[in-house]
Amino acid sequence: MTTKRSADSLPRVVSLAVSRKKGTRKICVPEVVLVAEKGIAGDAHAGPGDRQVSFLASESIQRLCAQGLQVDFGDFAENIATEGVDWLSVPIGTRFALGKEAVVEVRRIGKECHGKCAIFYQAGNCIMPREGVFARVIQGGRVRVGDVIRRVDA
Repeated sequence: MTTKRSADSLPRVVSLAVSRKKGTRKICVPEVVLVAEKGIAGDAHAGPGDRQVSFLASESIQRLCAQGLQVDFGDFAENIATEGVDWLSVPIGTRFALGKEAVVEVRRIGKECHGKCAIFYQAGNCIMPREGVFARVIQGGRVRVGDVIRRVDA
């Protein structure tokens, strides 16, 4: 996994991933379609509620790699890995535009785990309960790796 960012570059999408089953690693794909009030088309987590799409900072994944874990994008079941967004400092209700069309609204930071899932056993550590961010899709659209992420007013 390699991500480099210059000081003047904008926050961006560095990985997109989907899975057909919950609690498993996701498969990286070059683009996804976000569907309003549902999530990512074809992803197991798509549906109503406030956890339609999951985000994780690539910086968090890189930190674990630097500690010796053999992990990569999708290993924590995140849908969208980003660069340049400090998700833990983003207030609930904040909206972000992804690419040209899609808009999401942050609904949760972290999640409660009810046991150790396959991700914990495969990766040795799961950071989604502490550092994962979950959003609902306000406006659908196509999102591609490399797309810029912009904070927008509600």
